[in-house]
Amino acid sequence: MKHQLPTSDQDFVGSLIPQRFPFVMVHELTEYSDDHLVSGFEIKEDNIFIQDGTFQASGLIEHQAQSVALHTGYKYYLLGKDAPTGYIGAIKSFEAETLPKTGDLLISEVSILNEVMGVTLVDIVTKLNGSIIAKSQMKTAVK
Repeated sequence: MKHQLPTSDQDFVGSLIPQRFPFVMVHELTEYSDDHLVSGFEIKEDNIFIQDGTFQASGLIEHQAQSVALHTGYKYYLLGKDAPTGYIGAIKSFEAETLPKTGDLLISEVSILNEVMGVTLVDIVTKLNGSIIAKSQMKTAVK
């Protein structure tokens, strides 16, 4: 069965990334192209990165990295292949303006800057209620 975008089908989205509960930090795939992806993530009370009702910066970084993994996983899905395992190779920069709270819905936009031999350089912007709350640039590598 071919999935149409946008989708928040948890089983489908989960099949596109290597992480499993309780470490899944994406729940929605809204837009996809060869060099672009938009993902969504609703922060739940039981999230492992919640401390005193606040989603920690480490959770934001993981959400952004999983958004990159979602891009790779969806690309492989379109090719009829299983999603590969990937890793954060380097975080060149990360800035968080504010930390979101339980119940907030994060929207992240991934822009693929360069992809060579399984190493991908990306810019990621995360928004909450239309305002940018975090930005990063990282390299990820596919195993």
